[in-house]
Amino acid sequence: MKLRRLITIGYEGANFEDFLATLKTENVTLLLDIRELPMSRRKGFSKTALREGLANIDIDYRHERRLGSPRTIRHRLREDGDYTRFFRAFARHLERQTTLLNELAAELEGTVALLCYERDHRQCHRSIVSEVLGEITGLVPKHRGVQGHAQREKVSRSRAHLGEGVPAT
Repeated sequence: MKLRRLITIGYEGANFEDFLATLKTENVTLLLDIRELPMSRRKGFSKTALREGLANIDIDYRHERRLGSPRTIRHRLREDGDYTRFFRAFARHLERQTTLLNELAAELEGTVALLCYERDHRQCHRSIVSEVLGEITGLVPKHRGVQGHAQREKVSRSRAHLGEGVPAT
């Protein structure tokens, strides 16, 4: 089996259940965490908890630190807000990861989701990583947002409990 689909996803503002449900909906087989530091203040999104949550729904986890945005580049962006400079600096960093990117393109299988924090891929380094992997593999990356699965299910269950939306017999 070879890499069939490449998507990207950020978890900013999402809850963990919705995040997992979105990955299942997308038929993700591997979550490739491309944060330099796989830690988060958001429940479920740090490396160990994330790996465990994914294992519960049969999705593999892999962390590739070298595909993360280096601290100096991230911190400069926080200071100056210059995304043009940020993406130029990250692209230079990524050029040094060519061997890794080629290895990943050859060994990854199924549907792979590249993970980082930002909700908007246009403000995240994962857009560049996915573009380069796409060029190597011939795939067109798709950028996905976390859908509100848990909230919709909760509303649906409460309506059914109240008899709303339940057909009369």
